[in-house]
Amino acid sequence: MNLPADLKYTKEHEWVKVEGNIAVVGVSDYAQGELGDIVFVEIDTVDETIEKDATFGTVEAVKTVSDLFMPVSGQIIEKNMDLDDEPELINKDPYGKGWMIKIKMSDISELDELLDADEYKALI
Repeated sequence: MNLPADLKYTKEHEWVKVEGNIAVVGVSDYAQGELGDIVFVEIDTVDETIEKDATFGTVEAVKTVSDLFMPVSGQIIEKNMDLDDEPELINKDPYGKGWMIKIKMSDISELDELLDADEYKALI
């Protein structure tokens, strides 16, 4: 299982890559493996400001539908449009082309509440 050390993780199995005050978010390699083949991603919250832990969308796999949760508070400024036509990118490249959203963070200190790779590995 791939757990890049330069990322932060949530207990809900999302990853966060920090680029200044922007957080790039996706689901972890573990999560995509547990979900199975992903067939649809619904994110209709672009331009909305959403609180940490609130739902920002859903991911649908062959077996289940799962909510996606905000790892930090902020405004969703972009979604990965490629996922509309190729949701399987999440399975193929969860930390690269399978990213989901970009958030303009409203409270950078919330990053301190996220897990590092070792803490996340212990969780799963």
